Amino acid sequence: MPLYCCLNLLKYRVFGRKRLAFLQDEVFTKRYISGEHAFAVAPMMDWTDRYCRYFHRCLSSEALLYSEMLTTGAVIHGDRDHLLGFDSAEGKVVLQLGGSDAAAMAQAAKIGEEFGYAQINMNVGCPSDRVQSGRFGACLMAEPEIVADCVAAMLAAVRIPVTVKCRIGIDRDDSFEPFATFVEKIKVTGCDTFIVHARKAWLDGLSPKENRDVPPLKYEYVQRIKRELPDIRFILNGGLETHEQAISLLSGSLDPQSSSVKLDGAMLGRAAYKNPWLLQQVDELYYGRPAAERSRADVVNEMLPYIESKVDEGVSLGRITRHMLGLFLGQPGGRIWRRHLSENAWRKNAGISVVTDALDKVTIAATKVAA
Repeated sequence: MPLYCCLNLLKYRVFGRKRLAFLQDEVFTKRYISGEHAFAVAPMMDWTDRYCRYFHRCLSSEALLYSEMLTTGAVIHGDRDHLLGFDSAEGKVVLQLGGSDAAAMAQAAKIGEEFGYAQINMNVGCPSDRVQSGRFGACLMAEPEIVADCVAAMLAAVRIPVTVKCRIGIDRDDSFEPFATFVEKIKVTGCDTFIVHARKAWLDGLSPKENRDVPPLKYEYVQRIKRELPDIRFILNGGLETHEQAISLLSGSLDPQSSSVKLDGAMLGRAAYKNPWLLQQVDELYYGRPAAERSRADVVNEMLPYIESKVDEGVSLGRITRHMLGLFLGQPGGRIWRRHLSENAWRKNAGISVVTDALDKVTIAATKVAA
């Protein structure tokens, strides 16, 4: 359901007792956002698994969550329940697929739809050597016809949305035109949503980590393509660390020449993972929903029944709590929380008492600071 979101021209922020609120300036911009795309947590290998997504959903009921990238071969031939299964409490989840064979992509997308995923996303942005050797990821930006064939096949196979996550280019070409040509060739398939990491990818010479930091960010490319193709959704990704920064870029307020360009959403990755409390503010800032009045301790207590059930099923406690290490980042007792979980959650027979003990230590530390 489309929603309207008020984006403020931000001067500063005020931290309340339990939530962050932006003070409104005299001028604020109202813009149309599709509720499904206003804010997303990026797909991250080894991080955004089912336990991470359940935790993130406790913090935001509206944010769009993504699976880790799965190859078509894994989806078609692997243990589907293990790879694709997720808890209904995770809400809307996007399955990200990697591949370059149209028939296999269509088959994997259909399987994802049958498992209950809300959308299918094609990975055309990962620059790792392993991904390139499998002929998927960012290297496919040089072959838009293949991407278009895959997207068209998936759209024909499923009834849920199919989107593309890409870069602004690859290797030595810094110009806007190849990026625009890539988008044009994909959009004719009927794909109307692109999540754009606003950096190019170096396919030779940079590691995946370096590819997240070294190539310069060019947000203006995403703003320009949105201006040229206003009916296509463009979700901004790459280098986003705070809500203030993301909302300013979405509203075009950082670039006077692009002030009339309103992007359709923001995707945060490592910033949201390392400081998950950022997600507590998402429903209010991007979807106009009242912020839930709760504390970090409330979120921990909300997680406890889920943690206990999974540990009873044989899941190692550490597989769940590793995603929660940053919950008290910057708070009194935050280091104690992180250390206690890191040292104890992976021990044999570790149970929820490890989590409750860590929370007790945080409470004691906070009380000492307040005294």
